Amino acid sequence: MVNAYLVVRIKGQADCPYWATTTMNLLKLDKKYRATILPAKDNTLGMLRKVQHYVTWTEIDASLATELVDKKARKGGYQKVTADDLKELGFASTAELGAALADGKATLSKLKPLKPWFALAPPVHGFKRSTKKLYGQKGVLGQNKELDTIVRRMI
Repeated sequence: MVNAYLVVRIKGQADCPYWATTTMNLLKLDKKYRATILPAKDNTLGMLRKVQHYVTWTEIDASLATELVDKKARKGGYQKVTADDLKELGFASTAELGAALADGKATLSKLKPLKPWFALAPPVHGFKRSTKKLYGQKGVLGQNKELDTIVRRMI
């Protein structure tokens, strides 16, 4: 069973309808190439399917979650997260926080000094598939099995 999803916004704000913008703001994806880790719930999957033409998602494993927290997690003032910040949150290391996020036991939006998203760069060497089509139609949008390799190129 899925414990958590890694969600990345692929398309920007231009020509995005109000209902999709509202849903993505609730998912904490307000800009292009923002990523977040969401625990798996029925309403989460419904929201993702609603905006599948703007975002891509996959099941996340602990190693990728740890890598994201280690390299891209930020706190207020866009400063890097230190070991002291992790101890305040009750985690010994970034690996422990990454494992808790991947298991769905922790939520980024509830870990207060941390930003509820990761700011990613466009992928090195670009997308290998179309960013205008769903994954089943030779694109990257929607539920994407290859998203972990793309995200590793975006870190």
